Amino acid sequence: MPGRRGSSVKTVSITSGVLFLLITLTAKERTKLSTREPVQIAPAEGKLGILIPGIGAVSTTFIAGVEAVKRGLGQPVGSLTQLATIRLGKRTDNNSPYIRDFVPLAKLDDLVFGGWDIYEDTAYEAATNAKVLDSSLLEQVRSPLESIKPMKAVFDQEYVKRINGPNVKTKGTKYDKALALMEDIKNFQKANNISRTVMIWCGSTEVFHRPSAVHETLASFEEGMRRNDPEIAPSQIYAYAALMSGVPFANGAPNLTHDIPALLDLARERGLPVCGKDFKTGQTFMKTLLAPGFKARMLGMSGWFSTNILGNRDGEVLEDPGSFKSKEETKLSVLDSILQPHLYPDLYKDLYHAVRINYYPPRGDAKEGWDNIDIFGWLGYPMQIKVDFLCRDSILAAPLVLDLVLFLDLAHRAGMRGIQEWLSFYFKAPMHAPGLYPEHDIFIQLMKLKNTLRWMRGADLITHLGLEYYD
Repeated sequence: MPGRRGSSVKTVSITSGVLFLLITLTAKERTKLSTREPVQIAPAEGKLGILIPGIGAVSTTFIAGVEAVKRGLGQPVGSLTQLATIRLGKRTDNNSPYIRDFVPLAKLDDLVFGGWDIYEDTAYEAATNAKVLDSSLLEQVRSPLESIKPMKAVFDQEYVKRINGPNVKTKGTKYDKALALMEDIKNFQKANNISRTVMIWCGSTEVFHRPSAVHETLASFEEGMRRNDPEIAPSQIYAYAALMSGVPFANGAPNLTHDIPALLDLARERGLPVCGKDFKTGQTFMKTLLAPGFKARMLGMSGWFSTNILGNRDGEVLEDPGSFKSKEETKLSVLDSILQPHLYPDLYKDLYHAVRINYYPPRGDAKEGWDNIDIFGWLGYPMQIKVDFLCRDSILAAPLVLDLVLFLDLAHRAGMRGIQEWLSFYFKAPMHAPGLYPEHDIFIQLMKLKNTLRWMRGADLITHLGLEYYD
């Protein structure tokens, strides 16, 4: 019974995507939990290939950053895998190793990069054009960037309307193009002596689509590719090629990609971890920081108006209403999930939430996200908060790409398959099992991520209950 010393009530639910532990245990019972065997994780031996559809601002900032860190030219700021620690045991144990030392991650020296793009520019040229990193830094990592020449991309103007380029696959059906991507993957692995591979979508946002009949089964999806079904997007062809090649896949954009039954079933059948979608970097990152605080203190909210200006390729693509609709859906979904107006109607049921994105070329990659938040407190008295986040989109996204490829590779070596909900920490619209609501609270997401790592290594899960200090 609650409150009785020595009693215990425990519920454990562990899957590759959801990991919770709710316990009320004596100190002796808690000690027994630590005897669980760790997950068997294959060693991170050999080269890890990172394949990226979209050699643009985000991916070149990521690649150049990794090369800079390897040369001691900078620190991997923003990366949990490189800089964060993880607490083990009680607070009084003072045992907080780096995550990179606690779980067997691939080393930065073992990463090999490749990818596809509709433009023929090398990664060095693309990084120079993106104007995210200083030219003096780029010159110091010029050689490895120049060696990355994008392969011909799978592209469909109907899905990304405001840009076009010459470096595209033109022959055959969508199925033929999927086979061509699989051949690209095989050639990349062979040429670079790759042991393992991960693919992460860093391409432009595709126009908004909902799942249709062609997405229901693998058979219907493959048949749809053979007859060039217009409901099959380029990103879905990349995801199919990756999974058929035994490669885990992550989606950094908001478009409908591998979050369809056909590809989710394929991932599980092939024993491959997947995650997504839409990197959580600027304005939405701030929402997942602030909204949980308002809800925790039971402060009401009547409105949240968000607007953005940015001038990079992403901003240009999002000028198209179809691509903006994909982005808008992920941005708008966050507050509803965190605030739970169905549980707290007096505080949040009448919330007005709007998001605007405006293309403004002079700003380049240095995006400005402005928020006006109308909240109310005791007796309904109104207050306002205004946030002006002058952020750098690709600088915030690059460490997320690094963490995701390293964690996906870890999950694959640990035998985890299907949706990796523990990686929700990195996404605006995290994938989740049917029937579940997505968890958007960044603090819960981080606890879930770290508890999954503890579970992998057979360590005690941290519940923050605190009773062990007073037994």
